[in-house]
Amino acid sequence: MRLVFAGTPFTALPSLDALLASRHEVVAVVTRPDAPAGRGRRQTTSPVAERAEQAGIETLKPARARDPEFLDRLREIAPDCCPVVAYGALLPQDAIDIPRFGWINLHFSVLPAWRGAAPVQHAILRGDDVTGATTFEIEEGLDSGPVYGVVTEEIKSSDTSGDLLSRLAISGAGLLVATLDGIEDGELTSRPQPVDGVSLAPKLGVDDARIDWAAPARHVDRLIRACTPAPGAWTVFRDHRVKIGPVRPAPDAPKAGPGELVVVRDRVFAGTGSHPVELGEVRPEGKRQMGAGEWARGARLAAEDRLGR
Repeated sequence: MRLVFAGTPFTALPSLDALLASRHEVVAVVTRPDAPAGRGRRQTTSPVAERAEQAGIETLKPARARDPEFLDRLREIAPDCCPVVAYGALLPQDAIDIPRFGWINLHFSVLPAWRGAAPVQHAILRGDDVTGATTFEIEEGLDSGPVYGVVTEEIKSSDTSGDLLSRLAISGAGLLVATLDGIEDGELTSRPQPVDGVSLAPKLGVDDARIDWAAPARHVDRLIRACTPAPGAWTVFRDHRVKIGPVRPAPDAPKAGPGELVVVRDRVFAGTGSHPVELGEVRPEGKRQMGAGEWARGARLAAEDRLGR
């Protein structure tokens, strides 16, 4: 099949690479426009755009997927199908109607669970044991189209959203290629999603990533892992923001109140609403990331110091 691939971040690259190596022909990619990134806020192309340029593939960067120029060019290309992985923009019906086999999205959950922009983060935050990836046909509803295929993935107790998403991006790439093969061969048909079990996964913002040290340790652990690497879990220490990397629940550590810090040799424990957690990496505002022990020595902790205030 002639394909136009839509995607933007690094997460989409395994799928793009798998399609480039498949029997299908990727004739163009659609990605988000260049955007400022990094401390210098320089205009930066997306990872998908960079890979397309390396492969010599036409790249389309519409500001909006409803732009007439983009729709006209897509009609000229006349793709058979448009696979999508983390494109990052809504598709209007005018675009959805162009390819004869539709737009096939790879979504990182087992639908209908966790429809939305942050399925992996919410699966970790909720404490799910298993998640996965789903291929489905895009319609105007939010991740509600009929399903072609599913793969599942166990969520490990130490998984951050970055860890889990990296594994799903690889297993999902294989699922996406197999889905397109099955569609082309006429051996695969979609089925409606169940009406029960729908849950929503809106994007997690900076405010969502603030740690509540009065919450149970298991919630603190899940929040931090869900927000790693983005948007980054954080707390306040001496009136400044501090980013906190993944922690380890430590029920046998010395007792401590919410946010209270206890140092045992080079290990740093923080109290929660249940038992303490052991801090891993810490990044003070305006400084580099460092181990918790190094941070505690440099901060010269006082008895009255607390995280969260």
